[in-house]
Amino acid sequence: MATLSTAISPRPYVGRFAPSPSGALHFGSLIAALGSYLRARSLGGKWLIRMEDIDPPREVKGAADDILRTLEAYGFEWDGTPLYQSTRTAAYQAKLDELLVEDKAYFCQCSRKQIQAMGGIYDGRCHHLATQHTTGAVRLVNRAHIAQFTDNLMGQIQVEHAFAAEDFIIKRSDGLYAYQLAVVLDDAYQGISEVVRGCDLLEASCRQLSLYQTLGFIPPEWLHLPLASLTPGFKLSKQNHAQAIDKRNPQPSLNAALAFLGQESVENQGSVSKMLEQATAQFTLAAIPKQTEILIDP
Repeated sequence: MATLSTAISPRPYVGRFAPSPSGALHFGSLIAALGSYLRARSLGGKWLIRMEDIDPPREVKGAADDILRTLEAYGFEWDGTPLYQSTRTAAYQAKLDELLVEDKAYFCQCSRKQIQAMGGIYDGRCHHLATQHTTGAVRLVNRAHIAQFTDNLMGQIQVEHAFAAEDFIIKRSDGLYAYQLAVVLDDAYQGISEVVRGCDLLEASCRQLSLYQTLGFIPPEWLHLPLASLTPGFKLSKQNHAQAIDKRNPQPSLNAALAFLGQESVENQGSVSKMLEQATAQFTLAAIPKQTEILIDP
């Protein structure tokens, strides 16, 4: 069983919030933004914004700008200029080409139906046909098999070996770059020292750690926050048509998100920036519930 340590490193703290422009920010998005922001600012670190806009079929026109305006309305101040993944495709392709040449990636033409017939986990059958296939999805030759890591909130995380060992997709058959490749290359490019995000991506962290090891990059630390769910297993999301948070009256939602994260409420001083300053000063990581999801009222 492969494992990888992500013990606290001496490098400067750099965190990030990386929404996809597939709709307006909702309460679940606010929790991720607030949690990552408070963690970064409480440690005297930087907080970056990255717009994950490499899946055009899912994107909503104007959503990226609306997300930034919403963050401003809630008092969030980020460092530097937001990075748009759509400007990074040349870097993704260059790394893919490198992996293909080094036999660390290969083309796969297996359909979802075929993979379901394999038991739901791809069995690597196209690797030996690498010289014959020059189209289709691109899969990583996953020799790392990272199945375990330590999360700074949730503790020791372990996934099934079959999942950890799978040669996963890093470029889709429709030509779009896969999340796993883009997020690893961008986190490395931006010098992210700790990834703070929702628990829906706990398992994905193992795949990203395997990719970090394949690429020879130093991985970040990880901190996964509880998900806001309406019913068990039904998290708030844009796909589930979660209601947008109110830009005109942000204070109530801000305090609700603080309460969700186990933090003390802050006084409504008429300025959300001052509220965030107070929230940062009293932020306590240990107060965040160690739960993968928390049920909320709709």
